[in-house]
Amino acid sequence: MEAQVSDSDLALVASHVRGLRLEEGLAEKTVDSYRRDLVQFAAFLRAQGGTLESASAEDVRTFLSSGAWAGSTKARKAAAIRSFYGHRLLRGEASADPTRTLATPRVHPGLPRALSIAAVDRLLAAPKGDVQGLRDRALLETLYGAGLRASECLQLRLQDVDLEVGFVRTVGKGDKERVVPIGRKAVEALRIYNERGRPFLGGAGTIKAPELFLNNRGRKLSRQGLHLIIKGYARQAGLSSDISAHTLRHSFATHLLEGGADLRAVQEMLGHSDLSTTQIYTHVTASHLERIYREAHPRARSG
Repeated sequence: MEAQVSDSDLALVASHVRGLRLEEGLAEKTVDSYRRDLVQFAAFLRAQGGTLESASAEDVRTFLSSGAWAGSTKARKAAAIRSFYGHRLLRGEASADPTRTLATPRVHPGLPRALSIAAVDRLLAAPKGDVQGLRDRALLETLYGAGLRASECLQLRLQDVDLEVGFVRTVGKGDKERVVPIGRKAVEALRIYNERGRPFLGGAGTIKAPELFLNNRGRKLSRQGLHLIIKGYARQAGLSSDISAHTLRHSFATHLLEGGADLRAVQEMLGHSDLSTTQIYTHVTASHLERIYREAHPRARSG
């Protein structure tokens, strides 16, 4: 692909990418994606006899409509191009922005995957009673019981969990702190883990990391370690291999709404800044509500 792009355009992309890394604080994965998107756009322009500096609004629209990309991919490519020209304009390197009138591609998010309550029960019952098993059961119960993101769960420290009251304190996106209740099963699993599991991870008497969930060496459990733990128990429970911490978070929200919880309360527990993000779960529970209606409403029953 880069062989199809002029050296001057490659230099412009490289300069922009350096700026993104230094000034924007974007995730490295996002920066790499933006770079690939801009190189692809530059190759498209060169095939039309143009360059990044000569691109018009029509060039941008034609490029974005030229590929059979998913909505989310097209939206990212549009964001990458908009970022490139926006920065050039701010630095005085261009007098016009070809993306100024560009409409943001609509993204239709897929519905979150949620486990049934019976499937969650099988997953949470899979860990054994050894030291690692006590940790793993407490870990799974906390993820499902509080609807935490993987990063939030892994950052928990001992003092962030109040087993007497039944709450965990976590810091989510945007450094927003929230307090979330956890159920009786999670409290029980955490209490047993703290008494009979955590002290022995890495060996009894060794200095432990301050985080609540530790690996077998007594250090902070990594995201990859969490991923492998969930995958392993999913296999043992006969569940799909694509189950993740996010699956348990989705299941937490879905089961709360199915049980009659208020949408704004679920929003607060999930740590969503925008209610529209939480409202996606109302679609997930639609089939459940339809079944209840058909079973309960006199005009919906047959016979």
